[in-house]
Amino acid sequence: MYLDARGKQCPIPVIMAKKELDGGCSDLTVAVDNEIAVKNLTKMGTNLGLNVESSGKDGDYEVHITGELSAEGRETEPEQFCELPATGNYSVFVNKDHLGDGDPVLGRNLIRMAIYTLSEGENIPKAMLFMNSGVKLVAGEEPQITDSVKKLISRGCEVLVCGTCLNFYGIADKLEAGSVSNMYEILERMQKSSNTITL
Repeated sequence: MYLDARGKQCPIPVIMAKKELDGGCSDLTVAVDNEIAVKNLTKMGTNLGLNVESSGKDGDYEVHITGELSAEGRETEPEQFCELPATGNYSVFVNKDHLGDGDPVLGRNLIRMAIYTLSEGENIPKAMLFMNSGVKLVAGEEPQITDSVKKLISRGCEVLVCGTCLNFYGIADKLEAGSVSNMYEILERMQKSSNTITL
């Protein structure tokens, strides 16, 4: 079987591969575009007692995994094999659904671009903290922002969303990215960060 996991950051390629192995696949090739995914897939296969070979270079790799997965292996959570890219020791605090003051359309475009840029950068934040009207950004109003936040999560960023704020705006059931949190946890993440950037 062939899986195309290019463009996906860990732990997604590992989760995709483990799902196929759990389903009985004994001959799996996974295409990825980064060395961290190659390393994590190799670690998973080796630790599960499977045969693993990898090939490729310059952002175009294939990891070939063969063998039968044991019953014990099927119970193993794939995330434990993932070494995520290092994150910076800073937090990003989002307390409104736009960036800056002035034109609201421009402000919404700017916040969208800012979060996208963070998700694509090398030094991603340790935590993103959403409060007040900022919670609307991860509650389905902006699919592009939701996608960027999910990518940050997949790369190791913790995302906390104010539960009181979600309830205030009546959108608690619409949260699409991040974990419902509270003032104590959000302030704790700020205190533990070397720096907090407010968008």
